[in-house]
Amino acid sequence: MNVYDFDGTIYRYDTTARFFLFCLRRHPRIVRRGPAVILAALRYLTGSLDKTGAKQVFLSFLADVPDPAAELELFWNREIRNVHRWYLAAHRDDDLVITASPEDFVRPACRRLGIGGLIGSPVDIRTGRYNGVNCDGKRKVEVFRRAFGDAKAERFYSDSRNDAPMAALAAKAFRVKGERVLPWPDSWRS
Repeated sequence: MNVYDFDGTIYRYDTTARFFLFCLRRHPRIVRRGPAVILAALRYLTGSLDKTGAKQVFLSFLADVPDPAAELELFWNREIRNVHRWYLAAHRDDDLVITASPEDFVRPACRRLGIGGLIGSPVDIRTGRYNGVNCDGKRKVEVFRRAFGDAKAERFYSDSRNDAPMAALAAKAFRVKGERVLPWPDSWRS
């Protein structure tokens, strides 16, 4: 199987940020959560709040969106065009996406692309609350191991150095820069 990061790798942008902006245009009242988000960002930067906690505060905007699942379908109706062409050419039926984005945010895109395997951050899309921890860095390896045991990916693709632990599990790893797929840089090895 080939394993992919999603944001910046298959999809040109950050799903969470783009979905927030999409919702802000349609449901402007979510801006009221701005002060709490700024405070959470400052706490994260000073080390008094972990990444999962900071993202959970940000994702609290979902509580002000009447039907997040329906909004995600509308969002992907527009955004699916921002999937990289290189991925469309490389797609295989056994592809797996492992992403830090909320799993339910990425699911509609994966369904449209024919990607059956998806592991993302466990977030309640009605409240923004995490039901676990953010799926990034070493945690991607942990969730991969829980799901697939000692299996190895044939290939791993990501745009982020943060994914070096997952890249180390693959027979071959690649860095994605827009439409270019390059060998995984030695300087990114963990």
